[in-house]
Amino acid sequence: MLRPTPSDSLAIDPLSGEFADRGTESAYLSHHLEATRAQLAFTLLFCTLYFLGFFATDLAALGMVPDTALLLGARVLVAATAGSCAWLAWRRPLPVAATRMAASVAEVVALACFMFIAVHRPGEFHWHAMSLAIMVLVIYLYIPNRLAYALAIAATATAGFLILTLAWAGMGFADLLTLGMLLALVNTFGALAARRYNAALREEYRGRRIQQHAAERDHLTGCYNRRHLHEKLMGPASGPLAVILCDIDNFKGVNDTHGHAAGDAVLLRFSRLLQGVVREGLDSVVRYGGEEFLVILPGTGLDEAVRLAEWLRSRFGAAPVNTGPGAPPVDATASFGVAAAAPGSSASLEALIDAADKLMYTAKRNGRDRVEALALPALPLAAAA
Repeated sequence: MLRPTPSDSLAIDPLSGEFADRGTESAYLSHHLEATRAQLAFTLLFCTLYFLGFFATDLAALGMVPDTALLLGARVLVAATAGSCAWLAWRRPLPVAATRMAASVAEVVALACFMFIAVHRPGEFHWHAMSLAIMVLVIYLYIPNRLAYALAIAATATAGFLILTLAWAGMGFADLLTLGMLLALVNTFGALAARRYNAALREEYRGRRIQQHAAERDHLTGCYNRRHLHEKLMGPASGPLAVILCDIDNFKGVNDTHGHAAGDAVLLRFSRLLQGVVREGLDSVVRYGGEEFLVILPGTGLDEAVRLAEWLRSRFGAAPVNTGPGAPPVDATASFGVAAAAPGSSASLEALIDAADKLMYTAKRNGRDRVEALALPALPLAAAA
């Protein structure tokens, strides 16, 4: 699969403020998951304490009557639900979906209990509307959740509250209209602020991704560069490992005869062919030199790597490279050196690359447009020790 460029995968949806590419959005959420869980736990704990603290207003408004005990029960239910969700977010490695579910459950239970309390204090719907406005803003801006979920929960709660107000508050039309418009305004600006906050965080993440891409990728082909190879990929091999080192034959002649633009077209065609066959997130394609490319294949034996190299060789040489409008196509081939760690071998990636490099030059000496391969033998036990 071809790896997308930053401009392809880092576009932000104008409505939600999320990345349009689901893979990028998932990577972003995973990157921020620890901070998201901490924010969720802190916000839910803070809201729980305040929701319980407002029981003092129940006592002040109703006194010690049976309804007061019902309202206390509702507040304790919210505290138990939100507190449990906060504890799970803080103490358990919840995945993204579970974190969102915890946020949504806590919000729904809190809003349902808020409606229950409002019905039992029907003479204070103006104050309840103010409380709901604050809760809606908290849902949009402080409890981390997907904007679509926050919008659905807040809008549903607002509509339900307006229905209760119509049924229980005995307000006149003008008061009810004003209250409804104010709550609609809170929802609108809350959603817009949440969207802007989402986009701002993702803009920051996108900037880091673009810088990282520029630091570790070759600007022409999009393959990894030598810096990334030495800083990130080099290390002891664990399990089967194979490498393919390939070099475009007579590349200097392509540049001298057809020009550097044609040479770039050949490089792009070859690099895209390589990137199109590797396994996303597992294999790596590195621009090793000017026209040399390295393919690193974890979990791959010699036979499989040779089959892949032969397929690449035949596919690349099968058709001329289109170098642009009005320009003649260019015939190009490549030579391949394949090295793999034999079962039980302690060969490092560096040793495999060195062996593949020698094999690639053997392929060139033997006529080019061919594959040479070798499995590095296992070291004797004494030598390995």
